[in-house]
Amino acid sequence: METLDTLILSRIQFAANISFHILFPTITIALGWVLFFFRVRFAQTQDDKWMAAYRFWVKVFALSFAMGVVSGITMSFQFGTNWPGFMETVGNIAGPLLAYEVMTAFFLEAVFIGIMLFGFSRVPGWLHMLATFLVAFGTTMSAFWIIVLNSWMHTPQGFEMIDGVAHATSWVEIIFNPSMPYRFAHMMLASFLTVGFLVAGVSAFRWLIGDRSREVRAMLKTGVAIGALLIPVQIFMGDLHGLNTKEYQPAKVAAMEGLWETQEGAPLVLFGIPDEEARENRHAIEIPGLASFILTHEWDGELTGLNDFVAEDGTALHPPVAPVFWSFRVMVGTGVAMLLLSWAAVWFMWRRRDRHEGQIAGHWFAVEGLPKPILYALVPMAFSGWVATLAGWYTTEIGRQPWLVQGVMTTEMAVAEVPAPMVLGTLVTYLAIYAALLLAYIGVIAYLARKAARGDDGRAIDMSHSGKAQVAALSPAE
Repeated sequence: METLDTLILSRIQFAANISFHILFPTITIALGWVLFFFRVRFAQTQDDKWMAAYRFWVKVFALSFAMGVVSGITMSFQFGTNWPGFMETVGNIAGPLLAYEVMTAFFLEAVFIGIMLFGFSRVPGWLHMLATFLVAFGTTMSAFWIIVLNSWMHTPQGFEMIDGVAHATSWVEIIFNPSMPYRFAHMMLASFLTVGFLVAGVSAFRWLIGDRSREVRAMLKTGVAIGALLIPVQIFMGDLHGLNTKEYQPAKVAAMEGLWETQEGAPLVLFGIPDEEARENRHAIEIPGLASFILTHEWDGELTGLNDFVAEDGTALHPPVAPVFWSFRVMVGTGVAMLLLSWAAVWFMWRRRDRHEGQIAGHWFAVEGLPKPILYALVPMAFSGWVATLAGWYTTEIGRQPWLVQGVMTTEMAVAEVPAPMVLGTLVTYLAIYAALLLAYIGVIAYLARKAARGDDGRAIDMSHSGKAQVAALSPAE
């Protein structure tokens, strides 16, 4: 029983660590590219609002980058302390992929982030822009290699097992495994949506507390536009990802849909309470045939049910249903809220553009056109990307159970023989520290927003560098 307790506690601990860690790369991956956009717009227009936007968000980037690095190091230790069987079995594949991430991505970020943060007026404009691009590219490459490893764990290919150890036979097949393109695109879009709503939400907060500066207008438009443009793309990519998952991990799809029996024309369960003992959904609200249509694009398409993934002795070979079922609905529900809010914001800004900034000023949208209810809704939605990302992550990772590497090793095979009380003690410590850090992180962003709204961010314009307007300021991390 101790092994079971250790296994459950170790899973909870790793889930807590990765849940905290993923919050910050989800921001830095896309925020680097948004910063590059702000920097390019400043170079093109010499309009100081773009550099003011850059200066504000580069502080958030620096804070998020630091939090991501520290929490990532903590998480990596757990491979040895809690899950030694993982590296013992698949270390020949996981090790090089993690090394590629460090060599091609993290070093690139680490080398140029200093220029990006402190080089506003200390280096030529083109070099500062190049540094911003390379940091953004580094964050993307970092995400790429991590997604490659994670995707391989879901759809492993290009290896052979020798004496219980995985050995690579084709790195091309390992890197470009069947689910990697869908997971990478899905994660990149999730990151951009997270940043889009963060930028829009913080900008709406500044607007509501009285900041009517030009950079707030620019940032609010940028954030809303990112959300409105990319959420339909994410829905389309999610459909493709679902089709891929249905092919390679049908048990996960059955848990997501709460589908117990294999059937044609399977209904979409909008709401229900999965009951694993009775093997049914209680109080289910269903739309006939819609699940089959979504997953097979045919109304009478056949979907495999959870009861097909049960061993002869009654052991369930599918993931726990309720967590996967509900986390999937939280992800979808948050995405729908993003869609409705971003499109409503764009509609109001476009509809009232002529009354405010208007066509004479050359603007398509007017921030003044946003009703206060939309602005108030954008503020809590600033972190909606985190909710959707975590819910999606829980769906895909819990949905892989009982496998750690699909078809190769189970989670139980990898766990360390550590006393359960020791794991529990470290788990409680982690949770307390992470809760404090998360509150501090959100508090710092709110503080930076209030400080910028007061015009108390130490900004000044230096006209001496290369004959062009450059924004000179104190350290962006102040």
